[in-house]
Amino acid sequence: MKTAWVFPGQGSQTVGMADELLDVPAARTRFEQAERILGWSVPDVCRQEEKLFRTLYTQPCLYVVSAILAEQMQSERPDFVAGHSLGEYVALFAAGVFSFETGLQLVKQRAERMDRVSTGVMVALIGVDRAQLVARLQQTPNVVLANDNHPGQVVISGLADAIETVLAQVKFRRAVPLKVSGAFHSPVVAEAASEFRQILESVAFEPAQVPVISNVEPVPAIAADVLKTRLMRQMTGSVRWRETALRLEVEGVERVVEIGPGTVLTGLIERTCDNLILENVSRIPLAV
Repeated sequence: MKTAWVFPGQGSQTVGMADELLDVPAARTRFEQAERILGWSVPDVCRQEEKLFRTLYTQPCLYVVSAILAEQMQSERPDFVAGHSLGEYVALFAAGVFSFETGLQLVKQRAERMDRVSTGVMVALIGVDRAQLVARLQQTPNVVLANDNHPGQVVISGLADAIETVLAQVKFRRAVPLKVSGAFHSPVVAEAASEFRQILESVAFEPAQVPVISNVEPVPAIAADVLKTRLMRQMTGSVRWRETALRLEVEGVERVVEIGPGTVLTGLIERTCDNLILENVSRIPLAV
């Protein structure tokens, strides 16, 4: 049975999500390594709601917790990996593209730059007229489709006035502003993305041991240069998660395991694909 591992992004964090891992020696080692890189304790921050929900801390915490859970599953080898936004870094680690430490250093740099972004907003639209939305986005500058999550839910990102213009001209059932500091996955963060791209360029990537399906181009790849180029586009590019789910079906995947806190991704995939076996691994002991 072909299996894919998928890793959640920002928004899936839960208070105390690191606590159960503290009983695992290998996890404690990773937490110690993380503290040396970050300068603060992941388990401690995971107990502090205000800090945990700030981008600066959210992204490293999610990376560390999800990576530890993935390592606990090394007796099983997936056929594909993918991650939603921040989760793509865990997917690349799980595929052997870079080490735990290298991935965390990248995530730290990414989180610092994204945390400084204070321009723009992101809004989730449920039950939106997709064709109408796409047409309006093409006609409206400074707003883009940031996340294509499933057929009934998307996220738009951009400057507040541009988003208001779009909302006034399309049909949707509900609009939910996201609790983020700025317009992620849009050209609004181009300056931060440019800074981060220079950091990425200096980091060595290895060919993936299993195919990775990237956010900006949901086609399996293992070549190191392809995966790096796609990751460079990710901060300003759209998270094409609906297409990722459909691609898993095309590739013959029958089972998808979401590794990390929450059940967001399996929920999105369930709304896109009818016949996949969906599982979640968010704590130890693992039952997979």
